[in-house]
Amino acid sequence: MPLITRCILLLGVLILSACAQQAPEFVPPAQRPLPDNEAPWPKNHVLGIAYHDVEDRDPDQAVVAVRTERMIEQLAWLRENNYRPVTIDQILAARKGGPELPPKAILLSFDDGYASFYTRVLPVLRSYNWHALLAPVGVWIDTPADQKVDFAGEMRPRSQFLTWAQIREISQSGLVEIAAHTDASHKGVLANPQGNLQPAAATRRYDATTGRYESEADFQARLRNDVATISKKIRAVTGYNPRVWVWPYGVADGTALQVIGDQGYQMALTLDDGLDALDNLMSSPRFLVASDPDGMHFSNSITGVQADAPMRVVHVDLDNVYDPDPAQQEINLGKLVQRMSDMGANTVFLQAFADPKGDGLVHSLYFPNRHLPVRADIFDRVAWQLRTRAHVKVFAWMPVLSFALDSKLPRVTRWDPATGQVSTDPKQYQRLSPFDPEVRRVIGEIYQDVARLTSVDGILYHDDAVLSDFEDASPAALRVYTANGLPGSIAALRADPATLQRWTQFKTRYLTDFTHELTAKVRAIRGPQVQTARNLFAEPMLNPDSEAWFAQNLDNFLANYDWTAPMAMPLMEGKNVHQSGAWLEDLVATVKARPGALKRTVFELQARDWAAKPAADISAEQMADWMGRLKRQGATSFGYYPDNFLENSPDLKTVRPALSNKWNP
Repeated sequence: MPLITRCILLLGVLILSACAQQAPEFVPPAQRPLPDNEAPWPKNHVLGIAYHDVEDRDPDQAVVAVRTERMIEQLAWLRENNYRPVTIDQILAARKGGPELPPKAILLSFDDGYASFYTRVLPVLRSYNWHALLAPVGVWIDTPADQKVDFAGEMRPRSQFLTWAQIREISQSGLVEIAAHTDASHKGVLANPQGNLQPAAATRRYDATTGRYESEADFQARLRNDVATISKKIRAVTGYNPRVWVWPYGVADGTALQVIGDQGYQMALTLDDGLDALDNLMSSPRFLVASDPDGMHFSNSITGVQADAPMRVVHVDLDNVYDPDPAQQEINLGKLVQRMSDMGANTVFLQAFADPKGDGLVHSLYFPNRHLPVRADIFDRVAWQLRTRAHVKVFAWMPVLSFALDSKLPRVTRWDPATGQVSTDPKQYQRLSPFDPEVRRVIGEIYQDVARLTSVDGILYHDDAVLSDFEDASPAALRVYTANGLPGSIAALRADPATLQRWTQFKTRYLTDFTHELTAKVRAIRGPQVQTARNLFAEPMLNPDSEAWFAQNLDNFLANYDWTAPMAMPLMEGKNVHQSGAWLEDLVATVKARPGALKRTVFELQARDWAAKPAADISAEQMADWMGRLKRQGATSFGYYPDNFLENSPDLKTVRPALSNKWNP
């Protein structure tokens, strides 16, 4: 075939291909959503910026140092771009209804108490007439001049740190408020049997000799003594009670937060991402100035602070890490951590319960607790390794109702319209009845235990929080229905469409309210920064009438959880591969129709075809195709379940470019 003929044929193929693709809909510039970094600064919000040491050359990243010239460059950039430092007085006054904070308000803070604050930072603050916070660690400043400072187990020269006399002079400058960074808790303590050291101010110590964890009362007493001691020291040199608490390593704890609140503190600073709102002052995020950033990287980080990072999730079965041989278990853990790091995910939904049979009924857990056997005390170990080595956030994946607890506790039962009999449904999760007060108490204590003895960023509520249109028919449930103005029998509840709808909506709200109870128990112990996500079946999204079959509702979930996690699993819903793409697009369109909902929705794809006989892994190529479809429809947050990290399924190199923000946002 002549070359010109081949060229003409190729051109024709390209034209036909282009015509077959639907042109993207044109949106006028004025109607396009603003990028997050161009959005107006929200009213009465403040950006915390956290510095540590400042050095003239070779900044030591063990103390998160920056070069003097770069700090000056960064502060100059902030000033020239209309960022304005504010004081704690201004923040507290604005919270009480006083003068509003200026746009682009920032709170400068300097942690640990390095001598460089006196020699390098304070002169710059004076020249700018800018305010800042200084948060020293009590025992480090107490160290005599002829001794080294025990810097969390590393001995450092005393000259690197301020003296109390210098702190007194700094406090008298009129520009610097002294905050508390603990007295002696800026260090790690033994946190689990495997030997992890975790932040002392947020960790119940593990005693290797007794095999027991620090009690909640002992933990509170330890923190209460620490807070009282550092408060007294600061008061002695400044003449005022400190009112800002700065968490070591940025790791917060709800129990400790109650202690510091009781002692008069009005703000607590973390190292979480984002802007601080006035209703969130006891969990205030800050941008950490780390790795000595140059001007471009610093400015990009500051201008991008309002951007919500898309969630890219890998959902992991801890059953695959567990092994009765501790050596093999550590090998499995190493493979998991390495894979998550290589995959480039930023979040792991990590199973906190044991389910080796895969039947969804939880007989044991992976953390110490008051009510079920512990298959192995490994959840905290795995979560901590993932957070610190793979640099991901970890959500504890927890059942809501499917616990194999005392047989005397009432179960969810189904009314059979054919026989009028009531029994558990063998085709459903075997669930405890949430309408029974004792059930709620016991499950609440399990959630308290996961909060107390594990380090997590969030809770993922499993899809077992479900009630069909014939459930719950237990006596406790019927009593609750009548107490809320509903009929007292399932037959009467189903007698007419209006009553059925009222009952359905009541159950949806009731399950949601129960998870709110559990969230409150977790946050009271672990801290207000803990996020929530809840799995949602696809059917109630695509067919709202099916809420009656599940007691699940998309709008309810969007309004009540930080993240809604639809089970975007087309093959599980009876679709074949050829139908799966259009089905996923419909699922995204359903969420997209609700303004802003895509930013709070994480679509969970399936990595295994459970409908196949036998069940089989789905190819990485298919997974990547699905992820691409989600992104093209506007979905930014997604992930998949399950991940077989032991056998590289799905294939990492194929899925990573589609999943990771680092590869292809």
